[in-house]
Amino acid sequence: MEIRHFLLGLCAFCLFHRRASAESTCNLKAKFNLSGYKDVEKKKVVIGGMFPIHKRIQSKNSTVISLLPSFRFNFRTFRWTQAMLFAINEINKREDLLPNTDLGYVIYDSCFTISKAVEGTLTYLTGQDEAVPNYRCGDGPPLAALVGAGGSDLSIATARILGLYHFPQVSYSSTCSALESKFQFPTFLRTIPNDKHQSTAIAKMVLHFGWTWVGTIAADDDYGKYGIKDFKEQVEEAGVCISFSETLPKVNKDIQRIVQTVVEATAKIIVVFSSDVDLSPLITELLRQNVTNRTWIATEAWVTSALMMHSLLGGTLGFAVKRASIPGFQRYLLDMDPYTDPLTEEFWETVCLDVNGTLSGEVRGLPDGLCTGCESVAKLNNTYFDVSQLRITYSVYKAVYAVAHALHNLEHCKEGQGPFNGKDCADITDFEPWQVSLPHTDEEIYFDKGDVEGFYEIINWQFSSNGEISYVIVGHYNGSAAPEDRMNILNDSIVWNSEVLEPPRSVCSENCQPGTRKGIRQGEPVCCFDCIPCADGEINARECILCGVDDWSNDAHDACVPKIIEFLAFGEPLGITFLFIALLFLFKVVFIMNVGTPLVKANDALLSFSLLFSLVVTFLCSIFFLGQPQNWSCMTSQVALALGFAFCLSSIMSGYTLLPHCVCVWAFYKDIFSFLYTQGIACGVWLIMLPPHSIKNTSAKNIKIILECDEGSVVFICCIFSYDILLALLAFIFAFIARKLEDNFSEGKCITFGMLVFFIVWISFVPAYLSTRGKFMVAVQIFAILASSFGLLTCIFLPKCYILLVKPECNTEEMMSND
Repeated sequence: MEIRHFLLGLCAFCLFHRRASAESTCNLKAKFNLSGYKDVEKKKVVIGGMFPIHKRIQSKNSTVISLLPSFRFNFRTFRWTQAMLFAINEINKREDLLPNTDLGYVIYDSCFTISKAVEGTLTYLTGQDEAVPNYRCGDGPPLAALVGAGGSDLSIATARILGLYHFPQVSYSSTCSALESKFQFPTFLRTIPNDKHQSTAIAKMVLHFGWTWVGTIAADDDYGKYGIKDFKEQVEEAGVCISFSETLPKVNKDIQRIVQTVVEATAKIIVVFSSDVDLSPLITELLRQNVTNRTWIATEAWVTSALMMHSLLGGTLGFAVKRASIPGFQRYLLDMDPYTDPLTEEFWETVCLDVNGTLSGEVRGLPDGLCTGCESVAKLNNTYFDVSQLRITYSVYKAVYAVAHALHNLEHCKEGQGPFNGKDCADITDFEPWQVSLPHTDEEIYFDKGDVEGFYEIINWQFSSNGEISYVIVGHYNGSAAPEDRMNILNDSIVWNSEVLEPPRSVCSENCQPGTRKGIRQGEPVCCFDCIPCADGEINARECILCGVDDWSNDAHDACVPKIIEFLAFGEPLGITFLFIALLFLFKVVFIMNVGTPLVKANDALLSFSLLFSLVVTFLCSIFFLGQPQNWSCMTSQVALALGFAFCLSSIMSGYTLLPHCVCVWAFYKDIFSFLYTQGIACGVWLIMLPPHSIKNTSAKNIKIILECDEGSVVFICCIFSYDILLALLAFIFAFIARKLEDNFSEGKCITFGMLVFFIVWISFVPAYLSTRGKFMVAVQIFAILASSFGLLTCIFLPKCYILLVKPECNTEEMMSND
């Protein structure tokens, strides 16, 4: 669209100029006091230009900086003006570009002020040395376009006016992203990248070096406000926090406050969106107060400015537009005649007035007696003659050529081959992409909605031991490349503002150590935090993360490790002890060896061995509780324990020596296994419906996984072991009744004591079992099994073993009889 508007503007103004010259005659009423260059005589087309040749100057006393109502000559922008003149002269000499057209020019000085820029624009459009809005008063050559007007705020003001007239404007240094709006600025183009690219590039640089705590300073204009706004949005979305955000005033007020903010801020990185003119007072005051240890991030507006040439800014990183050499330009600058026009005279006067060095870094090496105008300017070493960093100057050069190419295309348009609908030349309804080819550099420029590609060189300020500055290219940024390839920085080539080789750190709070998490401070940015230890079971990455079910945090809380697997193993001392106790049943061999003796016969050998066998089962079932629980071992241990105790207790109830004297108990003799059948059926139903099974208990202990058996059904296990308790209670009652029966070797008392031990053990077991966890719960269960079994075995069989082993003389028929 911008090309159509550009060409349309050229056509419209040519027609407007012809009508105005034919229909009216204008008289000059007042002289417009604006210095500049003008050459329109015998020219076919005129190109306008606007440059901030003068800048505000500020004087400084011992305490404050104050603004004076005066302006000072700017050598850098004066060189920009000369670049436009050089380009026009070069184009007028070419045979391949506008061969039939001699370009003229009208150049005005905006003095870095919007009012002067607006006044110059209206004066240019009027055609006389006065501003008459909406009126063309001149019969000279038609106006082609305006190259300018310097800073973004100046261009915004002029573009609003020029857009009303559909008059083309090509800017060389206005980068503000607001100017991309074709609704507000339909005829605005620029040969310098849009600040959206630069804001993105600076944001990527901040993220590249891991800076999360930065300060920002912006000029009080559209350039500063829009640029810093885009930058903030991108870095804050990525987690970077803004330590402070200051706006540079157009006058000197608040400079001391901003200096104080910079001094007190903990941020070591400061991003500045400002022109060199607006930033200079702040840098001067910071230099006076010797504020160092800051790394400055510069934009293209001041990254190579001589105004900023202070050691305070050593290590500065910034983005500069494309640099190029313009052949013949340095000779053009050296051949300047001091008496040609008022501006060149002022240039010489300024040089002479600044012999004593009041321009600090801008004028150096001035030879003695350089005041006559006859000296060789080749000996002068100042910003004006420095062609080593032709960046904005080159952008001016491109802007002039862009206008020339547009005029050339318009002039040589052929019907049927034009850029508009139907290949027409006159009716502007469509356009084709506009390509500008520049001499010497072979650069091809493509305008996309009025903008060019976002290409920047990354500059590092490196000061030598003698104070000389070098602008070293340490990388580049290409906004047109793939996102991962846009920025390339040579970290090893950067010289920082400190003695260390590493990039400076700029964080509000240091990263939390492993095992801690960020705790946000109330009312402060998210980059300012306290480090809070992670809870057990959590590890720290960016925040505390809970480990998986089977894992736990290590001591440093920086990794999840598998939990300890816990179960009562055979090889443990506790397991070996229980295993040894469980094998004590082997002393039943004593009974087998003495099976034919009177003592064994007197107590019914079958029942004695049945009881011994049942006790062997209870002893052995405790072994199934050892080792890693498996489904089969969980079922076997519980069922064997239930059946073993049922068999043991039913054997006791069937009597030993008490059976011949108690008919009611003798009735159970033939049906000794009836109790066992009942328990077996119940256990079978249990195993079929809800069998016990092994599980991983991760809730009992945080750092351990307890391998244990789940009973499957609490109801079933309660019923089954309640049945054993019932049998135990009946056995105790019968034994207690039979304890006083007359017999040389009555077992009533022994069984009574055995059952008392049994009850005491299991009554003690319940609270002990419920108060333990892990393998010790299994140990308590095994202990209860062994203690109760060992109690029965000891109380019933130890007296017999004593007679068999210690007093065999008592093992006689006479001793066993009641006679």
